[in-house]
Amino acid sequence: MRFVETESDAEESMRKRLRSNSFHSADYPSRNKFEQYAGRTYAPMGEMNFMQQQDDDSRLDITRAKFGSLLKRHENLADRLSRDSDKVIFERLIKEFEAARASQTQEIYLDGEQWNDGLLATVREQVHMEAERKALSGDADVLTGHQEKVTYKTGNKIICCLEGARIGIQYETSFAGEICEFYHCVLESKSFLEKMTVLEHTVPFFLPIRETENDLLSSNAMKFIDHVGDLLQAYVDRREQVRLIKELYGNQIGELYHSLPYHMIEFVLDDFDCKVTVSLRYTDLISVLPTRISVLAWPMLKINSTPIFNMMEDGISGSHPAPVRLSYAEDALRTMSLPEAYAEIVLNLPQALQQIYH
Repeated sequence: MRFVETESDAEESMRKRLRSNSFHSADYPSRNKFEQYAGRTYAPMGEMNFMQQQDDDSRLDITRAKFGSLLKRHENLADRLSRDSDKVIFERLIKEFEAARASQTQEIYLDGEQWNDGLLATVREQVHMEAERKALSGDADVLTGHQEKVTYKTGNKIICCLEGARIGIQYETSFAGEICEFYHCVLESKSFLEKMTVLEHTVPFFLPIRETENDLLSSNAMKFIDHVGDLLQAYVDRREQVRLIKELYGNQIGELYHSLPYHMIEFVLDDFDCKVTVSLRYTDLISVLPTRISVLAWPMLKINSTPIFNMMEDGISGSHPAPVRLSYAEDALRTMSLPEAYAEIVLNLPQALQQIYH
């Protein structure tokens, strides 16, 4: 009896071992895979970072290309929309101003306080008296034969009386002592007691002449005229500064973007041991020096070697180098014209990078 019990126990023990072996052998692949995945959790992080960086860079290049194409299309469209109509108005106004100056009997240069509201009132009175004479007589040649015609010049502005009770202002813009372009604004005054309005102009459409008209013309016409001149001169100054750095240093500038009025400018220097990004913002459209400036140096990532600077801003080691602010460059841009500041930045950049990274 004891033998039978022992045999039964042995058989039961054998069945348990078989079940146990069957469980472990079936479960073994899963456990093996788990161990493999567990081992791979941290092993390829560097490779993943590098692949992620490549993907980010590729997307950035695509976005940059699309953005550049969009800016180019916008610039072409803006030029096409404004060029033809502005050209017709410009050519017509040029002829009117030339005729007015050719028939003038006197040109008066105004200095400082000589250009004031009283003088502008005198000009308004002259244009209305002239219009009334012609309306009453219908014979302009007879009535204007002995009429004095005066043109006024103050700063970069020439102010003259035009036919039809209109006051014409011609703005002469310049850069580095050289004349650039002429712009025109014609004010209409239906009566001496009514406020003047802007009848037509050749001011670029992206400059806020209508807003300026609403804010200033009815309350202070002289201030309106001066402010439009400041807008035009500052725009030309900023534009020419950008043109000059492209002409002088175009081989060092990888990318350059700007708004139509040139009050937002960004460019990249990549002809050095690092990439330098420059971002400029101007407080208003009459500023010729930027007020918000950012100049950052981005070290070049060296594949298969130790990066120059491989710490992220949060202190975690990574493949994206953190940028470094170039304070000396920002100071130069804050106080110098763009071409002068650019030359100062490039001259001192090697020494600045040496101090930062070594």
